[in-house]
Amino acid sequence: MPNFDTGSTGFMLLATSLVMLMTPGLAFFYGGLAGKRNILGIMIQSFVSMGITTIMWYICGYSLCFSGNELGGVIGDFHKCFMQGVDLNTPFPGNNKMPEFVFFAYQMMFAIITPALITGAFINRITFKAYLVFLVVWQVLVYYPFAHMIWGNGLLYQWGVRDFAGGIVVHATAGFAALASVIYVGKRRDRESPPNSIPLIAIGTGLLWFGWYGFNAGSELDVDAITAQAFINTDVAASFAAITWLAIEWSLVKKPKFVGLLTGAVAGLATITPAAGYVTLSSAVSIGIASGAVCYLAVSLKNRMGWDDALDVWGVHGVGGCLGTILLGVFGSKLVNATGADGLINGGGTFFIHQCIAVVGACIYAFVFTYGMLAVINFITKVKVHEEDENAGLDASIHGEQAYDAGVV
Repeated sequence: MPNFDTGSTGFMLLATSLVMLMTPGLAFFYGGLAGKRNILGIMIQSFVSMGITTIMWYICGYSLCFSGNELGGVIGDFHKCFMQGVDLNTPFPGNNKMPEFVFFAYQMMFAIITPALITGAFINRITFKAYLVFLVVWQVLVYYPFAHMIWGNGLLYQWGVRDFAGGIVVHATAGFAALASVIYVGKRRDRESPPNSIPLIAIGTGLLWFGWYGFNAGSELDVDAITAQAFINTDVAASFAAITWLAIEWSLVKKPKFVGLLTGAVAGLATITPAAGYVTLSSAVSIGIASGAVCYLAVSLKNRMGWDDALDVWGVHGVGGCLGTILLGVFGSKLVNATGADGLINGGGTFFIHQCIAVVGACIYAFVFTYGMLAVINFITKVKVHEEDENAGLDASIHGEQAYDAGVV
């Protein structure tokens, strides 16, 4: 019987729990931003991913991401479907201090939250049936290949691309899939609906920020100095990004906006994600400041372009994930993590180029595939909601429920 390390195993179970908490946190964050007639419609899309993605992960998802190397390293194989050949005593091949079941669970939480991120873009414009189809197909043909290519020792990893915790795999793909979804479903009929609960947004942000320590620090898959580096880099980048966003918005609109502060924090968290365990603390400060400024400008660009990305998924997660991946190519240091790479300022010009090519390719693929997939899904079941359903709000028209009793809000 293997002698698993209780410290590493316990820490990874804690990190898994933290990442799991991020999906309800996202539901609260999006639920607060939504108009009062569409709170439950957006929240259920996050929670249903917890159920369906878990089922898919057990059936084939884990195997396609982390078993074998098919199609030139683009995807895994089916050898570990239904967790065949894995029991409670099977060590994780990447770190035999812990059972493989722990790694299975940890990576499952990433798969759960990634498609849920997209939902903020098309709030109150997509039918629940279409979303369920979208949830399944998008994971199989977008998330699984990129998770394998980078984290499953696949094509991009072997080419030298690095992504510590999901700049490409999670945020860039989800962000540009969100942009494609916005363009496909078009604008909301009522774009003036304000957030129904800023305190709910704050609760969601707090849960996301808290869970992100498991998201980033846990991605070291062990307990060591790099774990601590990733942890503190996460907090510092989020803090600098939040204050940068607040300062920019305050200077332009002459009021310090709480939602802006919260959004800036999430942008910083998304941007540091690919670099958290590969860069120094001073680099994390630079990444946080750049995130607050660039993501704010991206949201401003979205508004000028008229893209109705209702909850700024593209500007925060898509642009943040891309920016963090590129800045890893600038600031990466093998002195921090020998399994990483030296960035541009440390003589790693080739690594910088590879990071840029990989993230651009991922964004193009996610955008084009998502747009085409929605068009195909529309032949199976209607994607866009009926006008009367949108006017009434999806909570009542699709789900037959309401978030608050009449008269509360």
